[in-house]
Amino acid sequence: MKELAVNPVPKGEIRGHFDLFDFLARYGTVIALVLLLCFNLAFTRNFATLQTLNVNLTQVCTIVIVAVGMTLVIGTGGIDLSVGSLMAISGALAPMIFMSKIVPIDNIALAVTIAIVVPVLVAGMFGLFNGWLIARFRVQPIVATLVLFIAGRGIAQVITNGNLQVFKVPEFQWIGFGRPFGIPAQVLIMAVVVLLAWWALRRTVFGRDVLAIGGNEKASTLAGIAVGRVKLAVYAISGLCAGLAGLVVIAINSASDANLVGLGMELDAIAAVAVGGTLLSGGKATIIGTLLGALTIQLVRYTLLANGVPDAAALVVKAAIIVGAVWLQQQNRVR
Repeated sequence: MKELAVNPVPKGEIRGHFDLFDFLARYGTVIALVLLLCFNLAFTRNFATLQTLNVNLTQVCTIVIVAVGMTLVIGTGGIDLSVGSLMAISGALAPMIFMSKIVPIDNIALAVTIAIVVPVLVAGMFGLFNGWLIARFRVQPIVATLVLFIAGRGIAQVITNGNLQVFKVPEFQWIGFGRPFGIPAQVLIMAVVVLLAWWALRRTVFGRDVLAIGGNEKASTLAGIAVGRVKLAVYAISGLCAGLAGLVVIAINSASDANLVGLGMELDAIAAVAVGGTLLSGGKATIIGTLLGALTIQLVRYTLLANGVPDAAALVVKAAIIVGAVWLQQQNRVR
């Protein structure tokens, strides 16, 4: 007697049943982004201009760069509260190269290289420290990264003596003001970071290990995955992304303020990840979703401000969006 082949039916498609929660979890961010674009095109003055596009892209780039690292961390079931402080450390270190006599002033190429590479690597080492606490001593991620959330900004203030560091080095500031092919340099940097992370998460063993650990760490250990090494790697990558974002910020501002660089960035990054569809409990992560989530949040803020809504109210709306995204994730999981 012939066996009947039974094909599993994807969630939300059982006998033609439409699952609203599953649909919104998959496409809600894209729908929200399209609706926001349509609203602004219809009602917001001067929205469809190159200047408006540049403003929004400039403001969202650093959030996306940091959120990419955060996506990998959350994919393992962790969290990184230290990214804002690591941005401040990176931003405090770079001007020291120009304002001291560490590198001869006539060798500007070497000075710029050091001012980019060293701060990013230092931020990566601090990220590695977070991973070490978590992987080696099994400290809860929220506690381990809270250490640098508090101490990191203090370190940045010590480096700068609490002073505003103003500098003018066009070769370094290219990462903030450059326009190759008419595209802002920081947008190209963001695109490279997003593409590399997307490739690593979707096409490599490392990416599969990240999601496996977030889905079930004990099973991943039994399956032979080097859980500790993967955690070290994702927190180090998060630190590197934060360090790079810190350099972009000070390049745009032509100054470094340890009190302000990266302030509140950890919340913006987590918001972008949550709205983009990555499960905050781990096991599922999407880099493209994080990019769309960051763009959506930025466009919500711009829309409200452009239409006369105070920034304080915009923050409340952003908080509501995060709550809604997390609630939708929870509803989709229980179903």
